Amino acid sequence: MERITYPEVPENMFKNLRAIEGYISNSPLDPKLLELIKLRISQKNGCAYCVDMHYKELKHLGETELRLSSLCVWEETPYFTNKETVALNFAEKLTTISSAPIANEDYDPLLAHFSKAEICYLTLAITQINTWNRLMKTFQFAPGHYKVKI
Repeated sequence: MERITYPEVPENMFKNLRAIEGYISNSPLDPKLLELIKLRISQKNGCAYCVDMHYKELKHLGETELRLSSLCVWEETPYFTNKETVALNFAEKLTTISSAPIANEDYDPLLAHFSKAEICYLTLAITQINTWNRLMKTFQFAPGHYKVKI
């Protein structure tokens, strides 16, 4: 049962969050990479609504079942590129942030695959999915109803 229904959310809250999503979507980052990060962080945060959404988005983008089912153990598989593993590692470190800055050993590998501007977009995308996860876990939107827009 939803704690807060869609109509009960303040009028422009989702509109403004979707504007940030649009900004990120128009970045030079690969949409499939962004969706992989969103799915992995949603798994890590235990957000069923967002896991459902990003799984469906990745299927729509042509992602394989093998990679989708292995994303939760990405560090132990050979199915992800170096660029993807660097981004996934950074996403997990930023999601489980502590009072210490992000360590150089987690940041520096990004520089081999991303420009500094792309790292800015990547950081924003990671913080954005964490925001969505926290909202959905609080509001308890029911998973399973998301439909990919074609």
